[in-house]
Amino acid sequence: MTKLAIVILAAGQGTRMKDPSKAKVLYPVSGKPMIDYVIKRAAELTPEKIVLIVGYRKELVIEHIQKSFPVSPIEFALQEPQLGTGHAVMQAETCLRNFTGNVLILYGDVPMLSGQTLRKLIESHATARAAATVLTADLQDPTGYGRIIRSANGALEKIVEHKDATELERSVKEVNSGIYVFDKEKLFDALENITPANAQGEYYLTDVIGIFRKKGLTVAAVKADKPYEILGINSLDQLQEAEAYLGK
Repeated sequence: MTKLAIVILAAGQGTRMKDPSKAKVLYPVSGKPMIDYVIKRAAELTPEKIVLIVGYRKELVIEHIQKSFPVSPIEFALQEPQLGTGHAVMQAETCLRNFTGNVLILYGDVPMLSGQTLRKLIESHATARAAATVLTADLQDPTGYGRIIRSANGALEKIVEHKDATELERSVKEVNSGIYVFDKEKLFDALENITPANAQGEYYLTDVIGIFRKKGLTVAAVKADKPYEILGINSLDQLQEAEAYLGK
């Protein structure tokens, strides 16, 4: 079985959360910091490595993780400044230098993912022998999410960020969760070739998918059965919604 490493992006401030004294991933959901749910799910997959990308209020995040998960194989990498998701994953390269296998990308502010969904994603990646597999979902309101653009035969053609999408592309309901499984070597090779040539001026992890497609590598997509699992928390209202879902 192919070895697994997990990279968790947790560097953001969360300006819409209204408390600059706290890193977003430490906001409690149903009594626990949201990052705790993500690390628990990651640990259940028994990865060889877990790399947590930290940035804003990094010392508080690291202190909490070391106290709450003292026996987990968690390493920390710093993203400063924060220049997008692709840039965040680049920071994990040193920690993964001697690792060979697949890399699962998770987010510290997406606490509702189930182990079942993650195992489905990893198994689909292995079955397809893919260079990358992306978790998608159909959302009634896809505003803000990258859109999954498929070809006539249903294959994944590209992922377009909301701010860079045409009106037609924005009408697509299937979105990119931002959660992927990658072949590690191919991932970091591709990251060397992405640029911040977009509306945000950031290094998008989604650009890796375009590079893979141009190289003729297999890129697969798996749709989550429960769309709410992929939702991130970016505001206090979304925090309350997540508590309602986790209470189900």
